[in-house]
Amino acid sequence: MTKIDKINQKILQELARDGRISNLELADRVGLSPSACLRRVQELERTGVISGYRAVLNPAALGIGFVAYIGVGLGEHTKSAQEGFERALQRSPEVVECHNITGTIEYLLRVECADLPAYKTFHTEVLGTLPHVTSITSYVVMGSPKDMRA
Repeated sequence: MTKIDKINQKILQELARDGRISNLELADRVGLSPSACLRRVQELERTGVISGYRAVLNPAALGIGFVAYIGVGLGEHTKSAQEGFERALQRSPEVVECHNITGTIEYLLRVECADLPAYKTFHTEVLGTLPHVTSITSYVVMGSPKDMRA
């Protein structure tokens, strides 16, 4: 396991903020030589601390104007019911996150779509038709004052 010292923490913070930063700029920001910085980044990648890099997309530019978190309860608590539910969600592009959680419900979903009518279609024609689904509670996102994914 890679030691996460203060310098590695700074490297991770800078890369999380801008994954396309040059090694030269990153080294300058964290106070290392470029070669030492590159070695540390490569070690963080090799050990899986950094598992990948990705682009942050602008939802509005993609026509996504509606975001909701959905709590889903299942009536049957079997492995088969959970696997069937999870397989069905893999085929639903509106579901961008699916978390199996503890508590009064089994799943928390993040759903993104064009608008309220598109969400209603997803709610009625996808979630509402899945076997074992006994409750659906929608929490519409009105704003995101802090979103570390953006």
